Parts: sequence; structure tokens; C-alpha cells
Amino acid sequence: MRLGLDVLGGDFAPQATLNGLKLLLPALNNEDVVVLFGEDSLIRDQIDPSLLHSEQIEIVHAPEVITMSDSPTKAFQTKRNSSIVKGFEWMRAGRIDGFASAGNSGAMMVGSVYAINTIPGVIRPSSVVLIPKVNGGHTVILDVGTNPDAKSDVLYQYGILGSLYAEHVLNIQMPKVGLLNIGTEEKKGNLLVQSTFLLMKDTTDYNFIGNVEGRDLFGDKADVVICDGFTGNVVIKQIQAMYRLMEKRGLLDEYFERFNYEHVGGSPIVGINGSVVIGHGISSALAIKNMMLMLRDVSSSRLHEKIKMAIGSYGN
Repeated sequence: MRLGLDVLGGDFAPQATLNGLKLLLPALNNEDVVVLFGEDSLIRDQIDPSLLHSEQIEIVHAPEVITMSDSPTKAFQTKRNSSIVKGFEWMRAGRIDGFASAGNSGAMMVGSVYAINTIPGVIRPSSVVLIPKVNGGHTVILDVGTNPDAKSDVLYQYGILGSLYAEHVLNIQMPKVGLLNIGTEEKKGNLLVQSTFLLMKDTTDYNFIGNVEGRDLFGDKADVVICDGFTGNVVIKQIQAMYRLMEKRGLLDEYFERFNYEHVGGSPIVGINGSVVIGHGISSALAIKNMMLMLRDVSSSRLHEKIKMAIGSYGN
């Protein structure tokens, strides 16, 4: 497995990314390689000397940085020697199996859609977040911000994408797919949710269990929860805020510690022709390590190929 890492992405780069690399390598297989995209001299100056000659590391010179304040589309066009653009070029050429960055998330989405391309038949790619369940495992929630104004056919298709993620990355057999709503009754919710329910209720494309509520996100009622990007983003940020409040007040236990973003690492983009994970801008070394482990898991599952097969047979 050849995994690409944007060394220059993130608020604390390159120190955090290179420190994360040191944590990552012992967790990989000996044949796995991490390809580092960034300024060559900067990487060589700041990397742990013991890693510099490792056969598990390659360095690709990419001196430009797409900053958090850059316009994603414009920067992707003008900063051709940036670490993000170079990473997507290598991925498109098949020289790496996946790519991850804690840098400009908009530029990562631009690269995912326009350099790697959306899988034919996928209406809109989606970002995924994993929510810890009380009894172990995770709930897959999508979308969490990529498409704030999704229509019912997009939400219906998210059920396919989320179900395949749960099955092939999390190894959940026949994952239960729920539609996030303000009640469990069929007629509940706004027009978007009601029309989506009508599309989902008799589907044979995945195991739809009906409407679920916000309180169901942390239990075993559903393995996958579908919502539009606006709703999903509000949900995830509220969960993050509650975690920080509990942390400050010393109220964390073993379960609530699992909500620390560092343990998850990032958000995979599903529905594109490859494996891409976007990390948090504030990523620490531990978050970088777990972002890359998530990338490895998504890449090794060949999720994009499973989605391509499923979408290709859709309606046949």
C-alpha cells in the first residue's frame, strides 16, 4: 500500500505531520510506503533522522502551500507545485493508492471531484464521519457538510454509499440504514425528508430501517444515518462542542474519550474514484497518525471499486 501524506497541510505543519509519521510507521505493514508531499529541504531538516533513510518513506518535492485562506478552486489552478496538487497528480497517475491532508479542505474537495473525478452515476460525493456507539463500534453519518442543499435522490444514494462504507470498511454485515428526522413516523419532518423516505421505504439497494432521531446516533438502532450536509454539519459540531465542554469540566470517561477527534483522524470522501481523507486543520501528531490509518483502511477495502460496481448495477 502506497499512502500519500501532505506534509504542509494543517495549522501545525510540518512538525505535527512529521511527528505523526513517526507514530504511524510502527502501525503499518513493512511493505507499506508513505509518500510525503512538501518542500524537500524542509522535510529533510525536520524529519526524525532515524526515518530519513527508511524504505517506507518517499519524498516528493512540492514547495508551494495552499493555505487555509486561499480560494480552493483558484489555488488548485495556480499553485501547481503545491503539496495538495502534487498529491492528487500522483494519485491520478496511480502512483499512490490514497491521499490525505489536514490542509485546505476546499482544495481537497476540488481535487477529489475534478482531479480524481466522481464515480459515474454518483450524483454528489459525500463526506463521512464516524460517531462512537455506547456499546462499541461506530455509527456512520453522511453527509456532514459537503452538500448542504441535497435533494431526495442524493440522500437516497447516500444510503448506498454509507451502507457500502459500513460493510467494507467497518465490516458490518447488512448494515442498518436510518434517515435522520424529528420523529420516527413516516409523515414526520420537512418536505425533503418526507420525499426521501418515500424513495427509501421499499428499496432493495440497502437495509433501510426507517426514520431515526438524534438520540439514536449513539446506540445500536442504526449503523448508518443519512442526512443533508447542513443538518449533518450542525450535528457533528454540536457533538464536538459537547466533548470540549465535558473535557474542560473533567467529566470524561472511557466512552466519551472516544469522541476526541484525534482518535478518528479525519473524514473520508466517498463517491470518488479513489481514497481521500480530509483531516482537521488543528491536527496533532496523533490525529495525523489516525488520519493515515483511516486512509489505509479505506484504501485497502477498495471501497471506490465496490461503489462503482454497486452504482453500475443500480436499477438493473
